Amino acid sequence: MFTPVPAPASRRPDTQRLPRTVLLIEDDTSIGTLVCTYLERDGFEVVWLKTGEEALLELARQKIELLVLDIGLPGIDGFEVCRRVRARSQVPILMLTARDEELDRINGFELGADDYVLKPFSPRELVARVQAILRRGRQAEYEDVLQLGDVELRRSERTALAGGREVELTSKEFDLLAALIEHSGHVLSRERLLDEVWGLTYPGDTRTVDVHIAQLRRKLGLRDLISTVRGAGYKAVRP
Repeated sequence: MFTPVPAPASRRPDTQRLPRTVLLIEDDTSIGTLVCTYLERDGFEVVWLKTGEEALLELARQKIELLVLDIGLPGIDGFEVCRRVRARSQVPILMLTARDEELDRINGFELGADDYVLKPFSPRELVARVQAILRRGRQAEYEDVLQLGDVELRRSERTALAGGREVELTSKEFDLLAALIEHSGHVLSRERLLDEVWGLTYPGDTRTVDVHIAQLRRKLGLRDLISTVRGAGYKAVRP
């Protein structure tokens, strides 16, 4: 059960920037109202829908900065919505769920979710996570192309090439590989990778990093260029 927290004082509007649009897909009226209130107080424009089918249609109609996506939806569930969105877009996705199961969280990340919030949650924390996801995306737009062997990451385009051929990566796979390349030659612990890539404290364990590393090696042929350092973590090794 949610206990509303007093909303923060309204902020002075930023007349130099258009509102960023968040698409909220949540069928619970009390939760949806709470999330909308806090996001709008923080300067976001919120489009609130209650089914995954409506959300997929809305994504085709207008530019959305980020999805806040409930898993337990009527009709197609949040996992299926995430899968269909990732088939055509890299828009950031923050998933909401009442299920505290590790496999559910791993499934969400493997489908391309950028972050995961368990219910009940603090609305202030949710807004902070939304801001963190968007901030990482803005920073990525201004960084140079990153390379490891014959793999090339184009940060501004959010595309990955292996031997000149484009390879589809999830948002988290892309960010994880970028973090490793940026620190080539240095060992990064699983905890540090969770912090750098997922941004805030992840409520699961470090197995998530292992799953994503395995996917990167499989998709890009990086078995020899992403080295496992036993008991320490991972490092990118330039050939």
